[in-house]
Amino acid sequence: MRRFSIAIALTSLLGLTLSGSPRTAAAASFDCERADLAADEKVICDTRTLNDADVKMVTTFDILTSLMAMGNRGKLQDEQSAWLKRRQACGEDVECLRAAYGERLKQLDEAYKNLNRPL
Repeated sequence: MRRFSIAIALTSLLGLTLSGSPRTAAAASFDCERADLAADEKVICDTRTLNDADVKMVTTFDILTSLMAMGNRGKLQDEQSAWLKRRQACGEDVECLRAAYGERLKQLDEAYKNLNRPL
């Protein structure tokens, strides 16, 4: 629980750091300065709330994968790959991207709640 709380605090701090310009140098999961950005990535880089959602999603995903046993970690990684394909299918549709991030963050939250913890 302490590791997760620290991660949330770091995510908040990172969000404050990124608040300067409308187009940041990087979202959490890709470089916004790449010349070959996909349509969904361009919108994420240019839309503050989506960029913040990307930061939160990838930070949460990274923390969860570090806390999970190998078998569950593989399952989570497979789910992430499938989710990325769904996100990419949104293209430039901001509402679709918001919904995709909302869905994924909810799934990651559930995965955290279901972690096996020592009693």
